[in-house]
Amino acid sequence: MAQNSGTPSGQATQSGSSTERRIPETRTGGSPARLADETSQGKTTIAASVVQKIAGIAAREVSGVYAMGGGVSRAFGALRDRIPGGSGTSSTSGVQVEVGEKQAAVDLDIVVEYGASIVDLSRAVRRNVITAVERMTGLDVIEVNIVVNDIHLPSEDEEEASQPAPSRVE
Repeated sequence: MAQNSGTPSGQATQSGSSTERRIPETRTGGSPARLADETSQGKTTIAASVVQKIAGIAAREVSGVYAMGGGVSRAFGALRDRIPGGSGTSSTSGVQVEVGEKQAAVDLDIVVEYGASIVDLSRAVRRNVITAVERMTGLDVIEVNIVVNDIHLPSEDEEEASQPAPSRVE
């Protein structure tokens, strides 16, 4: 039988035993860093932003994914690219994660290259994201939801290349 230990994180200890049993915190409460490993030598926590970055990089590795994010996040990314000293394209654009103590769920917004099979591409992205997150964090990925927001046409690249870049100085 578990008794509340009165800790602010909602942890409980099992009475009559030296082992601790963790009661999950609510997703809205607590810190963004979650327990990934706890041993007698210490514990390891992984921030949700780390899982978000891993998932974003893994999704971009799949051939056929042109870009990540919806129209608004891509517009901000393009604006960031033009600002001197800007960080460039964010590896977390189009990636939302929900991380618990032992599990993670990932939501991706992607733009697909024209001609790619969306069904096959989404399977490949899902498999690559699950493999990368589970291998690097030890968390169990319970779902990867993918939303295809747009299809990139090759003619769009030609239009952008034919327009000269505006001069930054007078």
